[in-house]
Amino acid sequence: MIKTLIIEDEAKISRILKKMISENCPHLLISGIAKEKDVAIKMIREHNPDLVFMNTTLSKSNAFDILDKMGSFGFEVIFVTNLEKYSYKAIKYRALDYILTPFSAQDIIQATQRATERIAEKQVSHQLNELLGNLKTNGVSNNHKIAIPTVEGFVFILMQDIIRCEANGAYTCIHTTKKEKIIASRNIKEYEFILPKNQFFRIHNSHLVNINRMLRYNKGRGGTVTMEDGTEIEVASRRRGEFLSFFQ
Repeated sequence: MIKTLIIEDEAKISRILKKMISENCPHLLISGIAKEKDVAIKMIREHNPDLVFMNTTLSKSNAFDILDKMGSFGFEVIFVTNLEKYSYKAIKYRALDYILTPFSAQDIIQATQRATERIAEKQVSHQLNELLGNLKTNGVSNNHKIAIPTVEGFVFILMQDIIRCEANGAYTCIHTTKKEKIIASRNIKEYEFILPKNQFFRIHNSHLVNINRMLRYNKGRGGTVTMEDGTEIEVASRRRGEFLSFFQ
C-alpha cells in the first residue's frame, strides 16, 4: 500500500478527493487529511507518507510554504489547483504532476499511476543499493520492502514475506506468507539476481525459494523441500551439493 496524505482546506474538495481515491485507487492508503500548514507538517513527519495530494493555496498559507519548511523530502506530490500557472512552480518542487479543479476520477487515476511509477522507481533504486550493500556485508534486511511490477502497476511487499518464486514463462509467480499469489511481469532469473543469495536459492529451474521459509528437506536423488505454504518442491540433482552447503 502507498501511504497517502491529503492537504486541503476546502472540505468539499477533500471529501471528493478522498472518495475518488478510495473508489479508483485501492493501492493508496489515506493516512490522514490536514487543513492547515502546522497540522500538515506534523502529519507528514508522523506518517512519513509516500504520496501527498496538496492544494496549492490554503487559507493562511500555501503548499510551497509547507514544502520549504520540510526542507528535503522523499515523498511524491500531486498539486491540486484551480490555477494553471502553478504548474510551473510545481515542476520546481519536483511534483511532476498536478490536477486542475474541477477534476475527474480519470484525472486522479492518471496522476496516481504516474506517481506510483515514480515511487516504484525510487524503491527499486533503493533496494538495489541496499542489496549491493548486503553482498558486501553478507547482511540481509528482512524488513526491506521491494516493488513487484505487475500488469496493473506495482505491489510492495516485505522481502521476508516471500516464501517462493515460481517461474511462469516470461512472468514469475510470487507466493507470500499472507497467502498472496502475485504475478510479476519479470522472469525468475531477474529475481534470482535481485534477491540476496544468502537467503534465496534457486533449487530448480522453476523455483527460487526463501531458505528461511523451509520446513524440511527430504532426502532423495536431489531431494525435495517442503515450504511453509505446504508446497513440496524437487531439488535439482546438480544443485543439491550447493544447496546443502547452506546448512553445513
